[in-house]
Amino acid sequence: MAHCIVPAAEEILDRMFPVLDKGFVRLVDYLGGDERIVQAARVSYAGGTRTWREDASLIDHLLRNEHTSPFEQVVLTFHVKLPIFVARQWIRHRTARVNEISGRYSVMKDEFYLPRPGDVALQSSDNKQGRAPDAAPESIVVSAIERLDAGQKAAYGDYSVLVEAGLARELARIDLPLSLYTEWYWQIDLHNLFRFITLRLDPHAQLEIRAYAAVILDIARAVAPAATASFENHELRGVSFSAREFEELRRRLDEVSDDGCSLSGKELERFEEKLRSGRQL
Repeated sequence: MAHCIVPAAEEILDRMFPVLDKGFVRLVDYLGGDERIVQAARVSYAGGTRTWREDASLIDHLLRNEHTSPFEQVVLTFHVKLPIFVARQWIRHRTARVNEISGRYSVMKDEFYLPRPGDVALQSSDNKQGRAPDAAPESIVVSAIERLDAGQKAAYGDYSVLVEAGLARELARIDLPLSLYTEWYWQIDLHNLFRFITLRLDPHAQLEIRAYAAVILDIARAVAPAATASFENHELRGVSFSAREFEELRRRLDEVSDDGCSLSGKELERFEEKLRSGRQL
């Protein structure tokens, strides 16, 4: 296979893309792009034997039919600075390689995440793991940010005292809060990167990790534009139906009486939402 150089990816190498108040994402390196996917799928062909349109059509066919191995030939390496609570959600994506800064070896920086006032919300009434869509009343917002900030400063102050007293760094760090920023190098193939984006850009994902996923999606577009366009069309903004939902869709298309609906309750609610809006990002 020929070595793949992607001009758009070269332009953003090592560029720092800010995320949240103190975080960032950098593309450190990449291996391959759309051309590599095509090379892997057409092993017997040399590069340049097909047109861009034909290559894009092949990539679309591969992704639509879940032929995933050619996408695994493309690998991206990121340098990410992120709050620990985001990192703990992120690390659930296990098909990747990670090297994170260690609080056992390094003195951690005095850098903590504070949400913007507009992002401070009450607990959702219908989503046990998320926040309400609207910002909380101003009095609650101000109090919450002040308390978060005070707690972070107090925790880091205690940490600094313990470090300066000579306590082992692996012990001094244990009371630092989840809002502390950490850094890591994260390497992942394009197939699994698309899976990460699908889950972490979903409206039900936490707002803070969605901010990182949005930036990573933009970087993926630069590295493999045809593959990313196909992914956005078929997976990220596409909708899949269960067998029961598909039967209901067929019934409606055939204009059968509403009396025949086999869905009820939450099933029907989810189905109607899919028909109204697809996947909203």
